[in-house]
Amino acid sequence: MNDSIEDAILYSKKYLEDVLSFFGLNTNVYATSEDDEVIELSVPSTHLNGFLIGQRGDTMRALQFLVSSALKNQGYSKNRVNVDIADYKKHHAERVAEQAQEWIKQVQTTGEPMELRSMNPADRRTIHRVAAEAGLKSESVGEGRERHIVLKLAEE
Repeated sequence: MNDSIEDAILYSKKYLEDVLSFFGLNTNVYATSEDDEVIELSVPSTHLNGFLIGQRGDTMRALQFLVSSALKNQGYSKNRVNVDIADYKKHHAERVAEQAQEWIKQVQTTGEPMELRSMNPADRRTIHRVAAEAGLKSESVGEGRERHIVLKLAEE
């Protein structure tokens, strides 16, 4: 088992750069790990953004899975990877947070709980964070693809 986060970061950076080179994209991937748990790989904006991100981020998630699998196959214990292309995930999270602010205002105004549409884990984490900052209670309910958040006023 290879436990060095630095080695895992270097390996994942090189691996993603190699995969991107197959698409004719020779670019430098920015790699880091803020919490020594998740390796953050950031691909700068290029003419291939749309292709690499894919529909609703599908291709980007596939690249993420590919790098994570490669790390596991090489025996790295640190194999959680987050791939972001042209800050797509960062901008998406900002849009989700803005939408959450509107939902929070509605719950605060009406006092009624609000069930949100089902969403992926990253979006749910963003909503939970924004709700907690606003003093609201949020809980995830449901299973699998049906998992969604219910926003409520915090009980006094």
